[in-house]
Amino acid sequence: MSLPSEVDVAIVGAGAAGLGAARALETSGLSLIVLEARDRVGGRGHTIMAAPDITFDVGCGWLHSADQNSFVRVAEQLNFEIDKTRPPWREQGFDAVFPASERFDFIDALDAFYDRAEQAAKEVATTGRDRPANTCLEPGNRWNPMIDAISTYVNGAELDRVSILDMDAYQDSEINWRIRRGYGALMAAYGAPCPLALNTQVTLIDHSGQRVRIETSNGALSAARVIVTVPTNLIADEAIRFHPVLPAKVDAARGLPLGLANKVMLALDQPEALPKDGNLRGATMRAAMGGYHLRPFGQACIEGFFGGRFARELENAGDGALAAQAIDEIVALLGSDYRRRLKPLAESRWAHDPFARGSYSHALPGHAGKRAVLAAPVDNRLFFAGEATSPNFFSTAHGARDSGERAAREVMGLARS
Repeated sequence: MSLPSEVDVAIVGAGAAGLGAARALETSGLSLIVLEARDRVGGRGHTIMAAPDITFDVGCGWLHSADQNSFVRVAEQLNFEIDKTRPPWREQGFDAVFPASERFDFIDALDAFYDRAEQAAKEVATTGRDRPANTCLEPGNRWNPMIDAISTYVNGAELDRVSILDMDAYQDSEINWRIRRGYGALMAAYGAPCPLALNTQVTLIDHSGQRVRIETSNGALSAARVIVTVPTNLIADEAIRFHPVLPAKVDAARGLPLGLANKVMLALDQPEALPKDGNLRGATMRAAMGGYHLRPFGQACIEGFFGGRFARELENAGDGALAAQAIDEIVALLGSDYRRRLKPLAESRWAHDPFARGSYSHALPGHAGKRAVLAAPVDNRLFFAGEATSPNFFSTAHGARDSGERAAREVMGLARS
């Protein structure tokens, strides 16, 4: 659609937060527009058909804390099938690869780490001196590298870059479901009624005048109020500039960088030899390793996950590097026959996505309080949303959506006053 010259509310970004804000405002009587740099909605939620019969969530894929997840209600309203199969993360399909006794030993070590981290967070809250999560690793524990690998999937970063306070603030009910047609597909359907301006990159938000002036790749417009929902890395890198400048927001964003978690989808020949919704991980004793979901939804494929510095190294190596690494690791675990049975289909490259520059936020040690700083309105005209502003559900799509609703409520409260 063409840009209006002025609106009551402009929303920057059509990810989960921007869509949540737009849907919350749709009956407010306020005129609005959602400005999106991409040619699609969903942001870091994006579903593709990697093959005619293989659905691939390139971004977020799990309804985390599903009993509290607002996208569950959205899925039900839009008639999207919810798969409640138990996640395979703590299960293992091949005892010969990772024997049960060792697997249980690892899980015990992982749980003990989280118990120490919880206790440390209580001490930190008292002293006010935050510290890196890796200080809660048991010195010399053989499983420490694999615990660090788990952090790269969960936080997108190794434990030395994660705040103890922030890690403890995250709420996880440990109920995790999936959308059979894809989380990204659900977001696309959720955003369909929104007034969208796609392929419209915002470059400047000028709040020096009575109205806010927004410069975009398709021209300028003005708004009484603006809701900014872009990822923290774009604010930190000043890819979108503010005038006057907002140093507190830039500083907060730099303390809440996006980590990196990438996925790869491999087609699998003779899939019946592997369990549906199985897990594959070797006792490799290193942080630089992938994790594998066997036959998600029973599809003839394997989905691989890489996080943190290793994911960045692979992404920087170029297209196909994640798939090559995944195939090498799977062959090492299951045997050389799998080299001919696996075929690369698709992989994510979130660090190189110019409108994301990463996957999801984590607070650096000492910066857990920056989520509230980032979320705070400016002059009752600029409002901020996105997963990084969520106090307890950061790094999730529903945390982002809920933050968009929160920003919309802030806007509507002022509009009525």
